[in-house]
Amino acid sequence: ASPDDAADSKQYQSSTTPSIWPVNGPITSNFGYRNNPTGSGVGFHSGVDIAVDYGTPVRATAAGKVTIAGWVDGYGNLVEIDHGNGFTTRYGHNSILLVVPGQEVQTGDIISLAGSTGNSTGPHVHYEVRVNGTPTNPLLFLP
Repeated sequence: ASPDDAADSKQYQSSTTPSIWPVNGPITSNFGYRNNPTGSGVGFHSGVDIAVDYGTPVRATAAGKVTIAGWVDGYGNLVEIDHGNGFTTRYGHNSILLVVPGQEVQTGDIISLAGSTGNSTGPHVHYEVRVNGTPTNPLLFLP
C-alpha cells in the first residue's frame, strides 16, 4: 500500500464516520435508560432526541447508502444510512422523507424534514448511531 492509499483510506473513514449534528437544537432526551415519555416505566433510549421546529431539514451525519426510508413502528418515518466500517445512523420521527433506499448520500445532504411521527410527544429528531448493530451514544461522535 502506498502513502496515497493510506490517505485515501483515512479520508474515506472520516467521511463515513458520523461527525456533524443532523439538526441544531437542544437535546431533550439523552442516550441510555430513561422514564418512557409515551408510556409507563423505564426503558432504554437508543439515541438522543433533539428538539426542532416541524419541517426543519435533517442532514446526513456522514456519507453512505440509505437502507431504510419508510415507516418503522416506534420511529415513525425513519431514515437509516449504512456508512460502512460497521457504522449506521438512524433519524426518526420525520414528517417527510427526501431519500429512498439504495440512494447514496454525502455528509450534510438533506435527507428528511423533521416531524412528530411514531411514538413522539412533539417535533424532534431521534438520532441514533449504531456500531456493528449496537446502539452507541451519539455524543461520542458529535463535535
